[in-house]
Amino acid sequence: MSEPTHIEDRPEGEIDWPTVVSATELSNSFLGNLIEICFVTRNHRRTMEGLVRLGIGPWRIYTFDSHTVTQRTYQGTEADYAIKVCFADVGDLAVEIMQPLYGPSIFQQYLDEHGEGIQHIAFDVGGRPWPERIEEFQSRGFPVSQSGQFANQNAFAFFATQQATGTTFETYDIPPGFVWPEPEEWFPAPPPGGQQPPAHTQSHST
Repeated sequence: MSEPTHIEDRPEGEIDWPTVVSATELSNSFLGNLIEICFVTRNHRRTMEGLVRLGIGPWRIYTFDSHTVTQRTYQGTEADYAIKVCFADVGDLAVEIMQPLYGPSIFQQYLDEHGEGIQHIAFDVGGRPWPERIEEFQSRGFPVSQSGQFANQNAFAFFATQQATGTTFETYDIPPGFVWPEPEEWFPAPPPGGQQPPAHTQSHST
């Protein structure tokens, strides 16, 4: 496959824009549904507390490290990193907080360059098979910048879209039947009656 040509590298008048299919779709659309927004912070508890004051929660807290995440990569190579990760749900949208703990990560890089804020958004890419998702981003000039697999089931990948769009795009694949592991902590408290958080599993296209 030839290297993609970036728009800014093409002579004026030679940009092949996609066709408008409908009021909500282009001929090259592939991202599917928006499923997550993520805040990157230096203090996950402070950010959680602020979002709880806005009525977002309850939060479940995990540590993503060598014990919980396999196949960890950063910029295309194997990497040892750890992140405190907190999840809550607003309807069908997952809200996430990440605090980098150690090791190379696009999250620490974001903090160093921009400070705290919404660092990435995630899409389900229509439930496509995982290799097709990676290939689709890469074919458009956006290689994987960070990746891993949580609980040996939930694959996730981030792509180098920030320069082109102003933010990082992610996709992740929660398979049918996935059940969230018990978190390290619930904040401000666990749900009543042993209720389980939604897994937002994805129906896979064929």
